[in-house]
Amino acid sequence: MKRVRVIPVIMINSGRAVITQKFSKPIYVGDPINSIKILNDKEVDELVILDITDKKIQKKPDFELIEKMASESFMPLAYGGHVTEIADAEILLKCGIEKISFNRALFTHPEMVKELSYRVGKQSIVASIDVSKNWLGSYQVKTRNGTETVGSNLEEIVRQVMSLGVGEIFLNAIDRDGTMTGYDEKLIKRITSAVNVPVIACGGAASIADFLKAVKEGGASAVAAGAMFFFKGGFNSVLVNYPDQKKLLSEFYTHLE
Repeated sequence: MKRVRVIPVIMINSGRAVITQKFSKPIYVGDPINSIKILNDKEVDELVILDITDKKIQKKPDFELIEKMASESFMPLAYGGHVTEIADAEILLKCGIEKISFNRALFTHPEMVKELSYRVGKQSIVASIDVSKNWLGSYQVKTRNGTETVGSNLEEIVRQVMSLGVGEIFLNAIDRDGTMTGYDEKLIKRITSAVNVPVIACGGAASIADFLKAVKEGGASAVAAGAMFFFKGGFNSVLVNYPDQKKLLSEFYTHLE
């Protein structure tokens, strides 16, 4: 039986857990510490924490909050946001973070990412690639919460990122973010076909069936979601949830042979 990681994503905005829609309109979903406590009991594979706080408000990682989250978590944690110095990354690892995710720094501080990979090993370095379609329907790689365009040659950009020594790619489809309309399998396939490291698909999941399509049609090595794990009945009520292992076994893992 093929085992695929199923990963909740918690976004942090000024210390509060939020869910975004297409990288905008953050919706408050509670205290991140409380969310972690609930997920601890759900046999979650691992957890991704992304701090999207405006850099005008916060220029460094909130180490105090991160240390609290790591101390509460029984799950491996990956963290991304506001890391532009090796010293910051080293503090995060001491706090208990196992993987550090880089987005804009891949392009503004590539040598820092490369040096960190050399120091701690590529298994601890994640490349967070955010992609959206322009008005012509062409894919573009974005940074700064989807507001800054890097370029439209996906394969070339991914090759450039891979040269920095990253161990996996966290691929987020901006147009699907928080919509619960399904993953963009074509986008996932383009990225998985261009790299030889695991790709975590994120953006749009609403069901276990979506997980299956991301893996079987897109070639994803893992699947991630935010809104699906925080809302019940669309966006009507907040409820931190995660499929139990029996349901994952019957509806997901057994169909991956």
